[in-house]
Amino acid sequence: MQDHPLRDDNFDRRRLLKGAALAGLAALLAACGTTPTKTGQHRPRPGKPGGDTSLSNLRADGNGREILLYTIGLLDGGYRFGGNNPEAGLDCSGMVSYIYQNAVGIRLPHNAAQIAGIARPIPDNQMQVGDLVFFNTMNRPFSHMGIFIGDGKFVHAPRSNSTIRVARLDNVYFAPRYEGARTVLRA
Repeated sequence: MQDHPLRDDNFDRRRLLKGAALAGLAALLAACGTTPTKTGQHRPRPGKPGGDTSLSNLRADGNGREILLYTIGLLDGGYRFGGNNPEAGLDCSGMVSYIYQNAVGIRLPHNAAQIAGIARPIPDNQMQVGDLVFFNTMNRPFSHMGIFIGDGKFVHAPRSNSTIRVARLDNVYFAPRYEGARTVLRA
């Protein structure tokens, strides 16, 4: 595997320790500061308020699969503003940072706008599982984020008194606030 400039040296050891816990999950599958520039992205059209948020038909390979496994494992975990571990709770950027660090050994800032600033914008039609999706939910760009899991869905940590959950990009709340997709996985 290629060296990644953000890769943690202890990645392989942690990956082995987490492997046993993720094996069972694999069988089941067989906010923020400075503002980077926005790109002209296609905005998903709003759909039904809830829409299908099931986990069926999700597929991923390589790093995307590792990220998907960690992401699904955090569903229903608690939210905590500024949180950076599942035991205490996670906010949106804390969730993304935790998943990337543990799934693929990439360190990311704990700030959605900073993550957007180092990630590479990609067209919506090129999104792959594990890519990042960004939203303007607080009247400032890149104030919320999640991880794309395929099939028009993403996982995010929405707000206090809630849990990590699946949502759709065409959801009536998220579609008009969508800022675009970015990746740190591909050059």
